[in-house]
Amino acid sequence: MYRSTTRTRAGAATAIVVLALAVAGLALPAVASRSVIQDLFFILTMLTLAQIWNLLAGYGGLVSVGQQAFVGLGAYAMFAGVILLGWNPVWAILLGGLAALVLAVPTAYFAFRLQGAYFAIGTWVIAEVTRLLIAQWKALGGGTGTSLPREATSNILGTDLIRALFSVREAAARDILAYWLALVLVVAVTGGIYWLLRSRLGLALSAVRDNVEAARSVGVDARRLKWAVFLIAAAATGLTGALIFLQTARISPDAAFAVTDWTAYVIFIVVIGGIGTIEGPIVGVLVFFVLRSALADYGSWYLMTLGLIAIAVMLFAPKGLWGLISARSGLHLFPVRRRLVGPKIEGGI
Repeated sequence: MYRSTTRTRAGAATAIVVLALAVAGLALPAVASRSVIQDLFFILTMLTLAQIWNLLAGYGGLVSVGQQAFVGLGAYAMFAGVILLGWNPVWAILLGGLAALVLAVPTAYFAFRLQGAYFAIGTWVIAEVTRLLIAQWKALGGGTGTSLPREATSNILGTDLIRALFSVREAAARDILAYWLALVLVVAVTGGIYWLLRSRLGLALSAVRDNVEAARSVGVDARRLKWAVFLIAAAATGLTGALIFLQTARISPDAAFAVTDWTAYVIFIVVIGGIGTIEGPIVGVLVFFVLRSALADYGSWYLMTLGLIAIAVMLFAPKGLWGLISARSGLHLFPVRRRLVGPKIEGGI
């Protein structure tokens, strides 16, 4: 009897390595400096945003350039929960995800009426409108922004335990807490995407990306599937945005809705790493972090260098760096391609 499977030895080994890295990551603050924790927080949050955008564009065919709307609104919702409602910042992060989910409903309603480049431009326009509206919110600082109250940052859930556990100051304890939450979030998002792509829904999503009409002809509800993916991605992006600005404890419309920081860099990470693969954003975020560390002091030359690298990768490695590695080695750390397995032979389909 033949059956379809996505399991491989490399995939099983990857699962063990990821579990070991996650456990090591939880214990890392015991030996790592604060600067290392901050760098890892940046890498983890950017990787989360990259995996989410890769799900939208690489697997769903939804090329959005307005993801900063959900980052910014999620962050502002968290601040509103703390400043206006008196919530603990950790619980207010959940409000950020909910707010982004609510915004995604009208965004999807209008953007899904557009196709291709018009969809991308439409999402950017909605993000800009959201930024302008938030800038009028005087209770949260208006156009200049605001900071989390001192009493809120000093009583963040879990920081007292971290201070006692690692003998660190309050600011360092907040960084460790944010790092732990980022680690949990990136594992949950990447694991959730991996599970989705290995399921029948993932197969349907890939079919919709490749040919909507062909997918509909075999019974796939393309519209409902796109809605579901867009809403889930928005909520996860809102959670990430709330977490990012919990760590900084300071917010402004320009920072929260920065298209360069939360969309352009994310697209760069996915493109150079390899769009349409889970491994791609992981490779891409590491390359981006190295370039950022080496070139960030060079101003406009930094952005020009990133652009030139992106163009070079698209010309010489259209499937990204991971696509190049995978093509030469045949390695798939997160296998999602289905293979036909039988008693005597094993062939790809």
